[in-house]
Amino acid sequence: MTDFHLAELNIGRIVGDTPDDPRMAEFMAALDEINALAEASAGFVWRLQDDNGNATSITAFDDPRMLLNLSVWESPEALAKFTYKTAHAGFLKRRNEWFEPPEGPDLVLWWVPAGHIPTIDEAKARLDKLIADGPGPDAFSFRDRYPTPDKVSS
Repeated sequence: MTDFHLAELNIGRIVGDTPDDPRMAEFMAALDEINALAEASAGFVWRLQDDNGNATSITAFDDPRMLLNLSVWESPEALAKFTYKTAHAGFLKRRNEWFEPPEGPDLVLWWVPAGHIPTIDEAKARLDKLIADGPGPDAFSFRDRYPTPDKVSS
């Protein structure tokens, strides 16, 4: 057991004008199922949600078409298993049907002390760090993972 968990933020600009746009219907209809799958997955800790059980009404960016997902997992392996080895993977493959191609990184990972719930501002700062500096121990991706802070040798 580690004293750290993995936080993740992913963002996307929807193709519709709002999440209620007909082009977003299939994505929106699947949210409850996919979120329940995440919550039932081994290694899931927490996810940001509004009163509807998802985060689609949370405005975190100047662009109202930008949606976000913020969650915490016990490990990169747990998050990767959910992301790529469950029904979520099928929706990920179809991402371009619902989201515009990203102009830069649309996912950032970082370590948080176990029990810490990241804020939206914290998550946005980590994404900004990844964009500005590239991957490092404070902001990275699945491709460029960094060990937990307690594993870094001094």
